[in-house]
Amino acid sequence: MIQEEGSAVVPKEAIKEIALVDLAPAAARTAVRGSRGSLRSRAPRAGGRGRAPRERGEFEQVTIDARRVARVMAGGRRFNFSLVVVIGDRKGRVGVGLGKGVDTALAIDKATRDAKKHLFTVPRTVSGSIPHQVSTKYASSIVEIIPSKGRGLVAGSAVRTVLDLAGVTDVVTKIHTRSKNKLTIARATVAALKKLSGARVA
Repeated sequence: MIQEEGSAVVPKEAIKEIALVDLAPAAARTAVRGSRGSLRSRAPRAGGRGRAPRERGEFEQVTIDARRVARVMAGGRRFNFSLVVVIGDRKGRVGVGLGKGVDTALAIDKATRDAKKHLFTVPRTVSGSIPHQVSTKYASSIVEIIPSKGRGLVAGSAVRTVLDLAGVTDVVTKIHTRSKNKLTIARATVAALKKLSGARVA
């Protein structure tokens, strides 16, 4: 028992209970802060900076031509996009596709799917060249491909893109046309490669 002058006698047990009651709100506030702090410490996001690098696809793709086409409607002009995409694995398989859409992302997706539908395998020699000379015409474009040992890939325009993604080298090409239409040039190149003995659909 504790007794002070001019005051009533207060038991020790009562003093302990009063101290616990006074400290309870502070302890509760500390617990709340701790719980809030634990909520703030979130785990790193799955798509954050620590994510694994994206794996490359089976095919490489190159956009060789992109056009914006306008169509006159009752309410005004409506714009669409037309893109030509070439895909290949540089191991003999290649394809050319055309896609149209209201935006470039949709057009590229359509062109890529169209190119995959038209994949075929190009016959190549051990050095990466073609077995024999070939020439063909598509629309107004005439493309000639001539094997040339040790020359590398001598080509321009869309012909170079198609042959490069097909993995063809040591060839010399000629384009006998004044047309600048890359779609017809690319399709003429594909038609020439399909005339090679041993060419088959992928």
